[in-house]
Amino acid sequence: MSKKQVTFADIAEYTNFSKTTISRYFNHPDSLTVENQEKISQALDTLGYKKNKLAKVLANGKSEFIGIIVPNLYLHYYSEMLTQFLSSYSDYHYKFLVFASEHGAEEEQQYIEELLSYQIEGLIVLSHTLPSEKLASYQIPVIAIEREAEYISSVNTDNYMGALQATSLLIRDKCDILIHINVNVNKSIPAYDRIRAFQATCEEYHIPYDIDLSVEGDSYHEILNIIREIFNKIEAKYPNQKKGIFLANDTYANMFLNLIFQKYGTFPSTYEIVGFDNSPIASEAILPITTIGQQIDVIAKTAMDLLVQQMDEQKKRVPKPLGEPVHKQIAPVLIRRNTTK
Repeated sequence: MSKKQVTFADIAEYTNFSKTTISRYFNHPDSLTVENQEKISQALDTLGYKKNKLAKVLANGKSEFIGIIVPNLYLHYYSEMLTQFLSSYSDYHYKFLVFASEHGAEEEQQYIEELLSYQIEGLIVLSHTLPSEKLASYQIPVIAIEREAEYISSVNTDNYMGALQATSLLIRDKCDILIHINVNVNKSIPAYDRIRAFQATCEEYHIPYDIDLSVEGDSYHEILNIIREIFNKIEAKYPNQKKGIFLANDTYANMFLNLIFQKYGTFPSTYEIVGFDNSPIASEAILPITTIGQQIDVIAKTAMDLLVQQMDEQKKRVPKPLGEPVHKQIAPVLIRRNTTK
């Protein structure tokens, strides 16, 4: 037979304290003397007490859950970011409820309502579906990562600096034509600065360039088909020129690299490739890919620090919410590998 669950009443009887005192030990231990805290702690060990976290949630309404909304998990950046958040439990002791939102605003609202029903204490959003004004209306701390964030706090990479580093490297390597491959990014999204910096840098140094924003799709295979079409167009248009390809992320860069190897069986001198993110696929590709490192671990930690500060403020008797959203920017790092010379 299993042992009987030890209750507050059992602890109170054993220690000769009231149940109110025992409750204070769990919820406001500083209100008790150190001597009484030690007595209760010893009693818990003797009685074999195990925390009932569900009871604690019901008692104080604090779930220790954080919600995360990601657009998908087939782009390696999102899966690596999620890995960083999930590994933060030992530092922050928050658990995570995760949804991948791929089918529009209505679906994402349903996911957020589901998260709120679990009394999440905060929300991290990497999707681009709902405007930040709508996210701010949920009245819980929200941190955005690499998305529009006028009304909520955010943590982003310095996308302009990253694209400048990538473009400058391809120029220094004397590429004849520079090509940037991306989705048709909305100007309100931080990643638009990758397009803006690429174009500005090419024009400043009078380097021929092309920008292809035709990437779209709701699955890995749909996107791969688009990247294949772009690759074939580049092959036909610039057959004998040295092509510097700057792609929006490492997943696209790996797709493009694989297409080159499928055609040539090697990496010809007529190509250089730079990705963006430094997700694991960049170093694990058939040829390790030069990339702009987003310092994903730093972004995740900065986001958690900022979110925990706001959640802690919400727990105060008289909380003082932020007057204005806080926006933090993390410097990128150029990581040279085998796809540039």
